[in-house]
This record gives sequence, C-alpha cells and structure tokens, in this order.
Amino acid sequence: MAHAIIRNIPNTITSCNLFCGCIACYMAFHSKYEWALLFIVLGAVFDFFDGMTARLLHVSSPIGKELDSLADDITFGLAPAAIAFSLFKEVHYPDFLLPLSGLMPYTAFLIAVFSALRLAKFNLDERQTSSFIGMPTPANALFWGSLTVGAHDFLISDSFNALYLFILVIVMSLLLVAELPMFSLKFKDLSWGHNKISYIFLIVSIPLLIIFQLSGFAAVIVWYILLSLLTRNK
Repeated sequence: MAHAIIRNIPNTITSCNLFCGCIACYMAFHSKYEWALLFIVLGAVFDFFDGMTARLLHVSSPIGKELDSLADDITFGLAPAAIAFSLFKEVHYPDFLLPLSGLMPYTAFLIAVFSALRLAKFNLDERQTSSFIGMPTPANALFWGSLTVGAHDFLISDSFNALYLFILVIVMSLLLVAELPMFSLKFKDLSWGHNKISYIFLIVSIPLLIIFQLSGFAAVIVWYILLSLLTRNK
C-alpha cells in the first residue's frame, strides 16, 4: 500500500500541472491574463518537481511519461494559444485584414499544435538529454503570458495590429520545432568554466526582469533565444 502511494506521487504532481493548465486556459479565454499567467507559472513549478520527485523516489512508469506530455501540452501549449486567441479579439485590425477578423484568432491554436509536436520530438530525441533542440514549451508559454500581461496596453494600441500578432504566432511556433540547439540551465557544478553560458544568461536576465517588470519574462525568453543563437556552435 505504502509503495503504491509513493509510486504515484510524481503522477499526482503531474496531474496538478494539468489542473493548473486547465484553469489557465479558462482564464485566458476570459481575457483574465494575469490569472492565466499565474497558473502557467504554477504549472511550471509542478512540472519541475514531478521529474525531480520521480528521480528522488526512484520511481518511473510509462504512464508518467505520457501524462507529463499531455499536461505540458495543456499548460504550455493550449494555455498560451488561448491567450493569443483572446488577444486576437482585442488587437487593432488594419482595413485590409478586416474581412479576416473572424478567422484570424483561430490561427493562435498553431501554438498548441506545434507545442504537441515539440513534446513528441523531445520524447523520442536522444540528443535532448542534457540540452534542448528547439525552444522548450514552458519558455514559450511564459513568453506569451508575460508579454500579454506586461505589454497589454501596447498590444491593443494602434501601434500594434493583428498582422504583427500573426507573425509572432508563426515565429514562436516554428521556434518550438526548429533544429536550433538551446542550452539548458542545469548546472554541472558551481564553476564558471563549466557553466559560463548559464551564468551569462542569469547575469543579464536579472536587469531585464527589473527593467521590464511584468513583461520581463518575455524579455528573458528573447534573451534566451538570442544567446542560444550566439552560442550554437560552441
């Protein structure tokens, strides 16, 4: 009995991630972006601890891996897609796009589709044991959540429009499945030599979070992508 409970602790934590993702989707569809971001962040916390717990307890199961991917696609795929969907209904539409204003919001769900592809590739790609190929889904979700919360007034102003939002959806979706090596923030030890890129990332990220405040996570994700591009051959 005790062993059965211990064995299911990681799956329970993963289920909490899924639960948070469902709430984040609901909040996003109702344009409650702050709450959507909060539950995406909570989901990311649960996502971090389910794998750690499984390793600490020395338990793993095929269902755990499948459940984790499902939870991640809801929290980090569908939830940011729902944010973009609601944002499409608020942004300015230039005259040439007005005939498509009823259809363009649905393009947001490309984020969920490409997130599922990203997760499927990750499960099968043996190259991604210590680093990533393509942008991780949690990073994409945090980008959309923090950008919408922190820069909402700009996004719905005349300075921004649905075409820019559509381009952003396409770019971020393609980054999820791009053959682009991205570094992992896992530290091998505390030395500078072994973790130089991670230290540089953290040193620059702190000022970005302070300067951009609520949209700071979005700025950090952009910095993460740029640093990965700059260091891809190292």
